[in-house]
Amino acid sequence: MDFGQVVGAIILILVVIFVVVAARRAIRIVPQAVALIVERLGRYQTTMYAGLHLLIPFVDRVRAGVDLREQVVPFPPQPVITSDNLVVSIDTVIYFQVTDPKSATYEIANYIQGIEQLTVTTLRNIIGSMDLEQTLTSRDQINGQLRGVLDEATGRWGIRVNRVELKAIDPPQSVQGAMEQQMRAERDRRAAILTAEGVKQSQILTAEGEKQSSILRAEGAAQAAILRAQGESRAILQVFDAIHRGDADPKLLAYQYLQMLPQIANGSSSKLWVVPAEFTAALGSITSAFGGGGDTSPPAPRGDGPSDAGKAREAAPEMIEGLDIALPETSLQDPAEALREARSQVDEATAEASTAGEHTGAPFNRSAEAGQAPPDEPIPPAAKPWSPHGE
Repeated sequence: MDFGQVVGAIILILVVIFVVVAARRAIRIVPQAVALIVERLGRYQTTMYAGLHLLIPFVDRVRAGVDLREQVVPFPPQPVITSDNLVVSIDTVIYFQVTDPKSATYEIANYIQGIEQLTVTTLRNIIGSMDLEQTLTSRDQINGQLRGVLDEATGRWGIRVNRVELKAIDPPQSVQGAMEQQMRAERDRRAAILTAEGVKQSQILTAEGEKQSSILRAEGAAQAAILRAQGESRAILQVFDAIHRGDADPKLLAYQYLQMLPQIANGSSSKLWVVPAEFTAALGSITSAFGGGGDTSPPAPRGDGPSDAGKAREAAPEMIEGLDIALPETSLQDPAEALREARSQVDEATAEASTAGEHTGAPFNRSAEAGQAPPDEPIPPAAKPWSPHGE
């Protein structure tokens, strides 16, 4: 191969390489959410967005590629001084998005660094007008002010700040200890207040319960006392009415004596019992009144008018009606039957007394009746020992 053929082959190879490189530089495929800034002979020519684009080789060139997606940039902690001269460390996070790739490329050299420095200076201005308590409790207010300042400043850079967040606000260690103590004291105070309120409510409820219980017990005692008084009053009125209706006289008193004698003699420990001195006179009155050998005429009235018992009996219904109490009608036992019952009880009591005397070795002596007989009656002669069967 001669020299001319070699040169021709080299030229052909160079042409092929040139064509390949020119084609590669002329054809550009731009992905989604990416913008390419194209310059022609050093001047801005156009902005290419997603799709297939053709460039003039060696004339047009891509200056920069811009990401159109929202970006999140955290900034390192920055020391900031509050209005009460405390240094706090604040971490920030910026959410921004490029809206104009041309401005973001030509208006500022490094928009991320510019946003960071603008954030620090704005944050110091905002925090410098607040004390520590406001700084810790006004995160939303700080975020809003910071976003407004950044959005206004970065608008001409073709950047929109969507959100600004404070990651952390760290006060000094000494202040943190004091805050912890304050919070502990506040919680202890709330706990003490709640405990005191609970004790107060408990005591109030206990007092109310005791009060209600005392009132109910007093009402129950009052009702019981009223009912007992009413029962006793009814019983007294019934006895009073029965006595006045029966026209109490020596006969009734003697009858009451006879009824009480068996109860006196029935005691299990009664070895000796006493007959009242008036018993013989009362028994004589009963005997004479019911045909027992005495005067059967009724006792003379104590005056021309009705007896005191009759007056009381006549006045008793009026008194009872005044009390608005309806009492049942009372009836006394037939005198003859009462006399027979009294005689039988006297015989039983005498027999028991004689039996008790025989068991003790002292026989019954009829002359013992001398102390019980009235002075005007003769002493009965001594007889053989008395037998309940009359032998």
